[in-house]
Amino acid sequence: MFKLRHLTKTFQAGDIETTALDRIDLDIEAGEYLAITGPSGCGKSTLLGILGLLDAPSGGEYWFDGHNVAGWSEKQLNTLRRGRIGFVFQSFNLIDDLNVAENIALALEYGGLPAKARRERVAEVMERLGIAHRAGHRPSQLSGGQQQRVAIARAIAARPALLLADEPTGNLDSAHGAEVMRLLRELNSEGTTLVMVTHSLEHAAQASRTLRLLDGRVVVDAAAMA
Repeated sequence: MFKLRHLTKTFQAGDIETTALDRIDLDIEAGEYLAITGPSGCGKSTLLGILGLLDAPSGGEYWFDGHNVAGWSEKQLNTLRRGRIGFVFQSFNLIDDLNVAENIALALEYGGLPAKARRERVAEVMERLGIAHRAGHRPSQLSGGQQQRVAIARAIAARPALLLADEPTGNLDSAHGAEVMRLLRELNSEGTTLVMVTHSLEHAAQASRTLRLLDGRVVVDAAAMA
């Protein structure tokens, strides 16, 4: 489904060039659950952004569903990304001027679904995530756990094939974090390809495979123990 070959990412600040990703080779199969770990600054979030077509590599290849998208224009990437990739962020990234239902509906705005179908899809994911009773509330009126459930509902509303989660429990207490992890495992068991960045070794152990980065390189690529 996804294939990286000798992928690099560098950042330039004046005369200083920093290598965030250094010749990464990686294959991710459809339906896989991959956890990406490593110390701060090792390239985890940079890799996730490239996988999600939010950023472009500086070199190498990124094969997405049979297409080498390295070098594609932003317009081409937006078209490819739309409806295929869902994102869950540590900071939730909800819009406080919109209520829960409206935040979720944003994910369907450009998908071509008729208005009635969009309303039904929003109602469906709110019911699944246990937030239907909060449909008219603003994010500021919700707990952290409820906000993250809204963020997950928005991410899966378009039924994406790939779900990317960047420290999805980072701002949650242990109880709410465990609930979010349960939801992610459930989505993966239903066929969604899941790639999660995490500092938690406990959470990484729940994935079927763990990738550890150090200084922009893969130092461990291991399947979960049976």
